[in-house]
Amino acid sequence: QVQLVESGGGLVQAGGSLRLSCAASGSIFSIAAMRWYRQAPGKQRDLVATATSGGSTNYEDSVKGRFTISRDNAKNTMYLQMNSLKPEDTAVYYCNAAINRHSGEAYYNYWGQGTQVTVSS
Repeated sequence: QVQLVESGGGLVQAGGSLRLSCAASGSIFSIAAMRWYRQAPGKQRDLVATATSGGSTNYEDSVKGRFTISRDNAKNTMYLQMNSLKPEDTAVYYCNAAINRHSGEAYYNYWGQGTQVTVSS
């Protein structure tokens, strides 16, 4: 069994900062890409940022320069540092990871339960 657990969401004023964490636990052999998604009310779930196992990162245009994704591979944990937050960043943030449980097995996508981020104007 593999679990992803997010933490760090909350209510913050515009211009403020939050740091989200996503910890993967359970039977894990290796983790490939880890990603943050977000879903605002009435909208689809969108990709925000990606961090590969090799250290490459990628960001959605609206968060470039404000958000930073990082990983601690030894702890199977991913972070999202969010600065200069705007009301339009308000959403439920989900972590996603491609994980294989045994050597030679295929990678499967796992999702966390989501954490609410609310930015007030």
